[in-house]
Amino acid sequence: MNKNRLEAFSDGVLAIVITIMVLELRVPHEPSWQGLAEVLPTFLSYLLSFVYVGIYWNNHHHMIHLADRVNGGILWANLHLLFWLSLFPFSTRWMDESGFLLVPVLVYGINLLCAAIAYYILQQTLIRQQGRDGALARAVGRDWKGKTSPLIYLGGLALSTLHPLLGVAVYTVVALIWLVPDRRVEHFVAQAHQDQRRR
Repeated sequence: MNKNRLEAFSDGVLAIVITIMVLELRVPHEPSWQGLAEVLPTFLSYLLSFVYVGIYWNNHHHMIHLADRVNGGILWANLHLLFWLSLFPFSTRWMDESGFLLVPVLVYGINLLCAAIAYYILQQTLIRQQGRDGALARAVGRDWKGKTSPLIYLGGLALSTLHPLLGVAVYTVVALIWLVPDRRVEHFVAQAHQDQRRR
C-alpha cells in the first residue's frame, strides 16, 4: 500500500488540531498590557501544545519517509496516534480554563503519555514491517528518548499531585528534550532521499 495517503491524511489532521487550538486563543478584554498579561497563561498553554504537535509532525514525517510501504496494521497504529493527538485541543483548553488545577493537568499529562505510547507503537509496527535491518530500525537505534519519555511523563503525573505546575514543568522539559534534533535520524532521511533520486 502506498504511504502517500497516510502521510497526507496525517498532515491534514495535525493541521486541523493546530487550527482548533489557535481558535481557542481569546482576545484580551482590555487593550492594555495588563489585559495581555491576563491571557498569557492561555498563550503559554497553546505554545506548549503547539510545540508538541510540531514535534510529532516532524518526527512522523521522518519516520514515514523511511518506510517503503504501509499495511493495515500500520494504518491502525497511525490512527491510534492521531486519536490521542486530536485530543490535544480539549486537554489544553481544560487545563488552561481551570487555572491549572490538578485533575485537568493530570488529564493533559495522560494525553501526552498516551500519545507517546501510540507513537512508539507506530514506530515498532513500521520496524516490524521493515525488519530489524531496515532504515528506520537503524536510524532509531536504541531510541533512549522514546523509551524514557513515558517514564518522565509518569514522574510529571506524580509531581502534579504535589503541585500541578510541577507537572507542567516536567511536560515542558520533555518537549525541550525532543526539540533537540536527532542527527542520526536526519542522516538516514537524507540518505533515503538521495537513494530515491538515484532511482
